[in-house]
This record gives sequence, structure tokens and C-alpha cells, in this order.
Amino acid sequence: MAQKDRPQTPDGRYFVARGQLRRCTDPSLNPTTRRAGIKALMQARRAALQVDSDPAASASAGAIAAVDAAKRMLGERGPVWWPDDAPDQSGMEPASSSYAGWWAALDGATRALGG
Repeated sequence: MAQKDRPQTPDGRYFVARGQLRRCTDPSLNPTTRRAGIKALMQARRAALQVDSDPAASASAGAIAAVDAAKRMLGERGPVWWPDDAPDQSGMEPASSSYAGWWAALDGATRALGG
């Protein structure tokens, strides 16, 4: 399921996947940088899957680092991209975050998309 199909917080900072808040890509990135970051992320994820399928492979740390670097380029990890001092709530359950009211107000079908 694409990220756009998942519930997204009203401020556009997070989407919900597997029951947790996940940081969205920085919307201020120019299209060229965004495309390059997505391409790097997809290549890194493919490399990580290959390493996972071969227990003898020794490149797992490199593959994990490449995924992390691509996510940082996209603003999905590292310093937050929003201008206020709001803390990063990535990895939190929406019901246990500052978005609890928004989450509770969603209908069950919409919440299930973030499951």
C-alpha cells in the first residue's frame, strides 16, 4: 500500500503504518532531490533484501546504512524538517502521541489503513 493511502496527520508531518507514526518526506524538497532520494532509497532497500536472503552476505551493515542515508536525504530521519520546536514522534502509536485526538476521531476503516 502506498504511503498516500495511509492516514496522514493534519499537519502533514506523519503517516500511520503498522500502527505507528512514520515521518513524511520533507515537502520542501525540490522534485529533483526528492526523485533522487526515492531512487536511492529503493536501491538501498533492494540491496538490503538481497543481503537478508543470503545469510553468508557481509554487506548488511552497508545496506542498512544506505537505507538510513536515503531516509535522511528525504527528511524521514535525522533533524526534523518542520520549523517549530515540536519533537519527533516517529515510532509512537498515534493514540499515545499528541495526535491522540485526531486518531480517535478517525473512523475505524481509516484507522485500519494504518494498521
